[in-house]
Amino acid sequence: MQLPFFYEEELPVDDTFMLSENSSHHIMQALRMKQGENILVTNGNGQTLQAKIIHGNKKKTTVRVVERNYTAKAFPEISIAIGLIKNKNRLEWFIEKASEMGIAAIFPTITSRTEKQSFNLERIKSISVSAMLQSQQSWLTEIHEPVKFGALIKDARQKKKFIAHCSNGEKKPLSKQFLDHDSLILIGPEGDFTSEEITDAIKNNFIPVSLGETRLRTETAGIVAAVLCKLSCQ
Repeated sequence: MQLPFFYEEELPVDDTFMLSENSSHHIMQALRMKQGENILVTNGNGQTLQAKIIHGNKKKTTVRVVERNYTAKAFPEISIAIGLIKNKNRLEWFIEKASEMGIAAIFPTITSRTEKQSFNLERIKSISVSAMLQSQQSWLTEIHEPVKFGALIKDARQKKKFIAHCSNGEKKPLSKQFLDHDSLILIGPEGDFTSEEITDAIKNNFIPVSLGETRLRTETAGIVAAVLCKLSCQ
């Protein structure tokens, strides 16, 4: 049986330490764990500890480290820039699923056709943390503050860069790309990118790609792109 998995932003070097109130409450109230039982704790930066509960308290549970492990970051790193969506539930669904798949970073993007720009970063981060724990990973997806499209395409430092759009023109199937370097793919907002945005992206070395035969919702396109990119890394 898999040990319960918890997130602590900071993991001390000491072998005995107290968990946060959030983790402590979950352990004692929700799971009703007892002294002597083991848990896993990650900081979302590759470090995972197996620890034993030595004093249970719903606000301050104390644990002792049994084993320390480190998982190297996956290579290549896949990042997705996605246009902000009016329906926050659909964006949160995308964040959750992309985090489960181990996408390295997500850049919510403000484009010419973006209608809603509100973005609750703390809530989105908590969704990503939950997805990381559910999928038993030790690297947390990095969620960025919303960024304007023009700044994003100019500042992107990934070796391979793609833009998925629905306009006519020459496009390569994303499924045919072999990703052997860190990569970024742009997913348009509701209504897609403008022709000017597509042209600007191409000028900044983004390769136009297609995700398939059908026109997809923004969040669906983001998930399809994540899956195709992950498969292209194997």
